[in-house]
Amino acid sequence: MTDPVTPDRDHVGLTDPFASRRYFKKFESIIGHMTRVAGVMEAEGSLSKDEVKVLTRYGAALSYTFRALSLKYLLVGRDTGRFFGSLAIDAHESGFPVAAELLTMANDAQQAARHLDNMPSAEALKDQMVRQIIGDLELPTKLQFALSQRLYYEELLRGHLFWAQNDPQAVWTGNLSEQRRRFLLHWAVYDSQINLPTIYLMEVEDTGKTALPKDQNRWPEAQAHLMAQSLGGLKLLTIAQGFDRDFDDLHPKRLRRFHIGPMYSHAYTAQSGPLREVLAEAKSPEGQDWALVWTTEDLESERVIEERAGWFSKVERQVFALDPFAGRGVDTGATRTERSIILPQRPYQVLEEKNPPGFASVRKFVVSPQGRVLSYR
Repeated sequence: MTDPVTPDRDHVGLTDPFASRRYFKKFESIIGHMTRVAGVMEAEGSLSKDEVKVLTRYGAALSYTFRALSLKYLLVGRDTGRFFGSLAIDAHESGFPVAAELLTMANDAQQAARHLDNMPSAEALKDQMVRQIIGDLELPTKLQFALSQRLYYEELLRGHLFWAQNDPQAVWTGNLSEQRRRFLLHWAVYDSQINLPTIYLMEVEDTGKTALPKDQNRWPEAQAHLMAQSLGGLKLLTIAQGFDRDFDDLHPKRLRRFHIGPMYSHAYTAQSGPLREVLAEAKSPEGQDWALVWTTEDLESERVIEERAGWFSKVERQVFALDPFAGRGVDTGATRTERSIILPQRPYQVLEEKNPPGFASVRKFVVSPQGRVLSYR
């Protein structure tokens, strides 16, 4: 059961406790499959070991975030003696929770320790529940709610969650020479315009005097620059060229952006288009009526030119390769864009039978009933 929770008709609240729990369970399963897809891409050479580690870490952060939200809304729809709302999801576009949920969670995390100090321990709450059940013959709904909120704040304190903004981190991947180091920079955002998690990977060569993560001047500036540019509407070319111009001793060689979603589900979302029709026709059992879109934008440097910087020095500038097909690179700002879809076996079979227009070039990662991921092009 869903009810409107915002003036935006695309956002609905999961007010039925069983529907809410099934939603979280579905996403837990989907995120697990997503990390297996990254493993398949590593095996075929599309991703490096370091890149898979990064993507797996963000996948785990998403999983922990959904676990925290599931605890927060565990008693949704029950009379807890306190109104606490319901999980708001973007049912018509992304299928994910709306960005406001993550902003609220970040605020809760700042106050989590104070809340826990004023709460009974989990053991004390469980003891009170047993006494109320046995002694008073009553369902301890209010105590269950108190316990769920305690577990929610404990989960927030553990950290490692996917926030609305996840600041850049650097992974050293080797030295090309004594004066030239190579780093993999990665960061992520929860795009508030489309309510989707977006992950960025940038391969950078560093010719500064001090290694980038140890440089107290350049590293904070680079982090702030990248976060300010992390907007879904900006082309990769715009982001990479801006970084290249603003940091003379940092040379971006490759930039990728992974859009995780939308998630389609016959039970929870109301997107239009072929995938909704496929899921409706597949009539899959609970837990298998979903499809997750995964889009990768990729921009690579194809050569280096030198520009004069002052009277006596020159700086490197990257020239990026754009998609050569029909001039699309100018429009997309990328060398290539690959669209993939992850879905269970039964919806995949229906998708192949219907063969809707536009899906021939979409890569399919198919999850078998045993959880194995197979790749089809």
